[in-house]
Amino acid sequence: MEYISTRNKNLSFSFKEIFLRGLAPDGGLFIPKEIKTYDKSEINKLQKLSYIELATEIISYFCSPEIDKNNLKNLLKKSYKSFQTNEVISIKKVGDINLLELYHGPTLAFKDIAMQVLGNMYEELKLSSDKTINIVVATSGDTGSAAIAALNNRSNINVFVLHPHNKISKIQRKIMTTIGSNNIYNIAIKGTFDDCQNIVKEMFSENAFREKINMSGVNSINWARIVCQIVYYFYSYFKLDDEKVSFAVPTGNFGDIFAGYIAKKMGLPIEKLIVSTNENDILEKVINTGEYKPGKVKPSLSPSMDVQISSNFERLLFDVLDENDKKVSDLMNDLKTKGSFKLNEKQTAIIKKDFSAKKINDQETISIIKKFSKDYNFIIDPHTATAIGASKVVKDINKIIILGTAHPYKFLETIKIATSQELEVPKQIAHLMDKKEKYDILDNKITDIKNYILEKIS
Repeated sequence: MEYISTRNKNLSFSFKEIFLRGLAPDGGLFIPKEIKTYDKSEINKLQKLSYIELATEIISYFCSPEIDKNNLKNLLKKSYKSFQTNEVISIKKVGDINLLELYHGPTLAFKDIAMQVLGNMYEELKLSSDKTINIVVATSGDTGSAAIAALNNRSNINVFVLHPHNKISKIQRKIMTTIGSNNIYNIAIKGTFDDCQNIVKEMFSENAFREKINMSGVNSINWARIVCQIVYYFYSYFKLDDEKVSFAVPTGNFGDIFAGYIAKKMGLPIEKLIVSTNENDILEKVINTGEYKPGKVKPSLSPSMDVQISSNFERLLFDVLDENDKKVSDLMNDLKTKGSFKLNEKQTAIIKKDFSAKKINDQETISIIKKFSKDYNFIIDPHTATAIGASKVVKDINKIIILGTAHPYKFLETIKIATSQELEVPKQIAHLMDKKEKYDILDNKITDIKNYILEKIS
């Protein structure tokens, strides 16, 4: 498999190279040069597979020949052995909702599905056999804990997790900051998730620093994350067994829903991809108006979507602009220098063929959680609630699968507000609740973060 950059199609990389780098040297994102499209007979064959078998088929296409198919299957079995359901995910009918539960992994969020695989890929690709890898990751709450759970106690790997100080839920933070082996460093940044993400991107772009620390990343800009998430779109479609299906996805960085877009390009009959956002509605605005203009991040009850710079949207831009890497580069430069860019009507119409978007505010989120609990005696987390809300306003769509992206316990304070209920601690994290937290608070300055990393690895 050959990979290129969204900003320069002349650059060529292997899967191993893009896995380690995360971000292209020119600041662009990696994408496959070609994407396989399954015909109807091939999709029918895939329908008979277990989750592990399906994941092996789909993921192997993107990482061949560097990861042997049999080795990949064993890697996937190892990655998912701690999940609390036999098939990694589960899909339930709750009232009139088709709920895809993606939170049966060790940190109770959909991020585990990709991150557990990535953790084992570092060993399979022998990336840390000769030199210590320093993984730097930004998180709005769930990515960090998933990365820590996947990479905790790994030989020759250090993990530096940047989260926005006091802007994630207490449970999200506690899961991250109590695992605490010697290769994990939690950093609370005095800023927003976008600030954390910008610091990580800038460090990736500084080649001298990146090479000095042998830096790698596991944020959703890492293509391997997208690849692992494609699988559950196929699997849930097969379980619903309908001619066409749509998906409602709570998303901030556009990674999870972009995996659905790739699944559609691969031949899955997806009618619509419904983006749900909170008050940080950058994606709703660009999908509905064509204007991409990040504002100030607003704290919300769905903190994992408190994002104003949706990095993975650049991958969609590449397609919308007919794979014109120069145009993509120009728009991203406009974003950097002018603070925004604007798509024309034709380009916006292309996006609307596949996507719709709706903002769900905090008050609506509380109401949805409360009503869902009352009607079905079933508790959902605030992010999943936004997806349910967004799905209700999309007209003329038949079967919709709601992506349940996190266990409600991770947002206990919000659940109490909405339902007055106390939730039982899930067994995956029960052992962490009484442990002491360990993290450092730093200013929103890249020099401070770089110096911190250099001090810890010296």
